[in-house]
Amino acid sequence: MKLPLPLFPTSLIGSMPRSKEVLKALRMVRRGTIDPGDFNKLIETETEKVIRLQENFGIDVITSGELGRDNYVSFVSDKIGGVKMMSMSEMLDYIDDKKAFENILTTLDVPAVSIKNAICVGKLSYNGDIVADELKMVKKFTNKPVKITLPGPYLLTRSMWLPNLSGKAYGSKEELGQDVIKIMKEEIDNLMSIGVDVIQFDEPVLTEVVFTDGKPRSFMCAALSERKDPKEELEFASSLIKQIIDHIDRSKTVPSLHVCRGNWSKDESILLTGPYTPLLELFAEVNPALLTLEFSTPRAGEISSLLTDTKIGEHTALGLGVLNPRTDEIETVDSILSRVEEAMKYLPKERISLNPDCGFATFSSSPVNVLETITGKMSTLTEAASVLRRKYEKEDFR
Repeated sequence: MKLPLPLFPTSLIGSMPRSKEVLKALRMVRRGTIDPGDFNKLIETETEKVIRLQENFGIDVITSGELGRDNYVSFVSDKIGGVKMMSMSEMLDYIDDKKAFENILTTLDVPAVSIKNAICVGKLSYNGDIVADELKMVKKFTNKPVKITLPGPYLLTRSMWLPNLSGKAYGSKEELGQDVIKIMKEEIDNLMSIGVDVIQFDEPVLTEVVFTDGKPRSFMCAALSERKDPKEELEFASSLIKQIIDHIDRSKTVPSLHVCRGNWSKDESILLTGPYTPLLELFAEVNPALLTLEFSTPRAGEISSLLTDTKIGEHTALGLGVLNPRTDEIETVDSILSRVEEAMKYLPKERISLNPDCGFATFSSSPVNVLETITGKMSTLTEAASVLRRKYEKEDFR
């Protein structure tokens, strides 16, 4: 699918900081002390502001900001039957290795109170909307191409699987994964019937599989599921993701896979490090139309480690991460141009789009940046895209 976009199209990854009003409303939702209509009206008002902000800075593919979500994955507890939102202390009662779990908590640079998880407590059922209503809301406020973001099927399966609870409904994590697939396919059909230009599946925990290597697990929302051998775990992940990617009609919608190395701390030293090399086989197998990847930080390795593989470089477009969402410094136009020129050694310009590495607020109550810095980064992003277009569109007409 070729969207009506300029060269080097720009987009955000997903999450944006929530206002004080939204944070208060999210707390009230959990307590059941706000009218759902009032909550939805507030989210619509705030989402329109996020959309206008993107449009004003010239972002090409618009995202919602995920303002009504508690975090990037736990929000599904309100959307899928058989799933319950649980706090860390509630989950502790069902965890066998409590000491290991407590070690994970001490590793994270996020207060445990900020983290909740959607846990499978019964047979899953689709209730007709996971992000479909969010998509309808975004389309009310913009005529630009729209990207909707979803937790990927592997992330959902791993994060929801708590053996001592989920095991009462499913015999294994693999069995749970197949019901996750069924529900996600129904949601994808819903999204495509509404009209969506890009569906982005977030699978950050893939890097935890290949880079943890004995260290404490760092993806809190998926740390409860038992680890297999990394090769087996990647094969399981690939089988789930491929089913979802293959279900998308590419003549209507671009399937995108987003992978990063963690996005909750400004302390780079506690986040995962390593090139994409161990994931190349998975990327090739699931074959998304767009790979949206973290690349602004040295922790992601060299672009060549990904694109010299012909299975990737010859078939996939790259959503190139050129902004670090966690830093206070605003990137320069020159630094972005340099990154793009490096990618162009391996990919044609028509298959490169520009984005931050991750969202700006993975957890609603613990954003990694403030709006003033975010707007500066967005401005640099679109300015760099304009410079690239002037240069390479002119070359096309020579």
